Amino acid sequence: MAMDNQGWFSNETATFGDRLAGAREAAGLTQEEMARRLGVRLKTLQSWEDDLAEPRANRLQMMAGMLNVSLRWLLTGEGEGAEGPSEPAILTSEGREALAELARMRTQMLALAQEMGQLEKRMRALLRKEAE
Repeated sequence: MAMDNQGWFSNETATFGDRLAGAREAAGLTQEEMARRLGVRLKTLQSWEDDLAEPRANRLQMMAGMLNVSLRWLLTGEGEGAEGPSEPAILTSEGREALAELARMRTQMLALAQEMGQLEKRMRALLRKEAE
């Protein structure tokens, strides 16, 4: 299964953290360098790339400019952004099957993550209701 560069960082296949890390790497910056330039702690940048936290709007704008990508791409994967990794020139049928399986698993993982988020919201609502 061939995956175009749009597919690597689209909202269906990548998270904000994936796009941030990909754009940072494409710009040739280490996490330490980028954190220093943004004026944040390394741990803060790492939590953004790991999707454990989200930056404020002013930091988002700074990152988009620093990484030469659009703010829209950083948030959604649409618009001007970093190129995805190129595929090897020669890929065996076994390699193509493995890539297809990986893409399928990633789609399933994202769907499960959404379900988990919905369940967590329900649980929080139930806990609030019980506390009343």
